[in-house]
Amino acid sequence: MATTFRPYEPDQMLLLAPDVREWLPEERFAHHVSDLVDGLDLTAFYAPYEGDGRRNEPYEPRMMVKVLLYTCDDTWHAHRL
Repeated sequence: MATTFRPYEPDQMLLLAPDVREWLPEERFAHHVSDLVDGLDLTAFYAPYEGDGRRNEPYEPRMMVKVLLYTCDDTWHAHRL
């Protein structure tokens, strides 16, 4: 039985804005992090979840890498103030 991840749909429609990405201008760092991670080979992150089906819908690894990288950069800027 394969592992199913919690839904991660950055293109989903919301009540307040038609697209989540419209909330931030294109030049914001979050867009660059998202594009960077989308271009990475994350098979090593998916490998532990393959095949056993024992996990209860873990978070999508691609989303978690984006959050981690963005948070590291955001923390770095906060410390330079």
